[in-house]
Amino acid sequence: MRLRTPFAMTALAAGLLSAAQVNADSVDLTMYYPVAVGGALTDVVDNLVEEFESEYPDINVEAIYAGNYDDTRVRAMSAMEAGDTPQLSVMFSIDLYELIEQNAIVAFDDLIETDEERDWLDSFYPGLMENGQLDGKTYGIPFQRSTIVLFWNKDAFEAAGLDPETPPENWEQMAEMAATVREASGGDQWGVMVPSTGYPYWMFQAFAFQNGHRLMSEDGTEVYFDDPAAVEALEYWVSLTTEHNAMPDGTIEWGTLRQNFLEESTAMMWHTTGNLTAVRSEADFDFGVAMLPMKTQRGSPTGGGNFYIFEDTTQEEQRAAMTFIRWMTAPERAAAWSIETGYMGVSPAAYETDALQSYVEEFAPAAVARDQLEHGTAELSTYQGGRIRRALDNAVQAALTGQMTPQEALSQAQQEADSVLRRYAR
Repeated sequence: MRLRTPFAMTALAAGLLSAAQVNADSVDLTMYYPVAVGGALTDVVDNLVEEFESEYPDINVEAIYAGNYDDTRVRAMSAMEAGDTPQLSVMFSIDLYELIEQNAIVAFDDLIETDEERDWLDSFYPGLMENGQLDGKTYGIPFQRSTIVLFWNKDAFEAAGLDPETPPENWEQMAEMAATVREASGGDQWGVMVPSTGYPYWMFQAFAFQNGHRLMSEDGTEVYFDDPAAVEALEYWVSLTTEHNAMPDGTIEWGTLRQNFLEESTAMMWHTTGNLTAVRSEADFDFGVAMLPMKTQRGSPTGGGNFYIFEDTTQEEQRAAMTFIRWMTAPERAAAWSIETGYMGVSPAAYETDALQSYVEEFAPAAVARDQLEHGTAELSTYQGGRIRRALDNAVQAALTGQMTPQEALSQAQQEADSVLRRYAR
């Protein structure tokens, strides 16, 4: 008979594994995960896995970096189709409908067995759970989660005669401040950059929501891309270039924008809070972080990745995967992950830890994304999500590059989305 390790005794007492599992051979887990921001996140993940395995020697986790979010989804689903299903993965929170439609994942509600586990499931910020729940069940657990925030270069503001401690509160101020920076620099520095590759739909959703408009229905069967409020939002984005000369024309690369900001090519940028720690460590100028400016209301969609557990795995593997996910999302780890990366602590308890309380006290920008949750909305997520987002991405880029007017581009995206979603109408 296999001797019970200290992990096994602890896990048995905590209800994480059954007695039969404790006596079994060790459980091997494969996890795919993405990286969509700067910094050595693979090292952070590897260190966390190593720490977990030292505490839980009966569970072995092979954490495989799989590229960006789209790459990770493709790789995980390809492995599943090839009969080599991973036990768990971190994937886009907005992959939910596609994963459910393919019967790929299990609901955590069907795995929990104790009141303690139920309390854990209920411990996360509700705003981060929206993209992980459907029909009253939870399929995704928040991990590397974010909102879009405004980074601004205080030195550039001061050089342009602006108050370096006062970021723009609304669209009008952002356009004016950005134009002022551009003019004061003699054309050497842009006022603002908003990325339009990678995840242009995400940025556009923020503009639309700030104009009081939601892009999709709660059940993922309808989208509202060509609403007048959405068109006005895209017109404003375009106007930052065409009317205010505050932003470069054409597309702005997601992957290089952080470096553009660090090199002071732009005084402001919209980007994920997941870049916060990298910017802090690399910037040689004073910068600030603020909630996004508003039109009729403040707001940002949430973003980032959730943990999922796959269906085509054994009950023992699923329980071990949940043990790992619980460990990774415990307040202490969530706090450490936030400090290391800039991603949000995914639960209120994470911000109550000594570590994150001290960090926020020392570095106030670390709380901006959390505070913005009060003004957040679920990220664009529908059935056939990849096709729907691609239609919107193309529309945004067509408008920004002058190929179409915002009205024409969004009308075309709406038609494409309607044709895809028609069969899901309820």
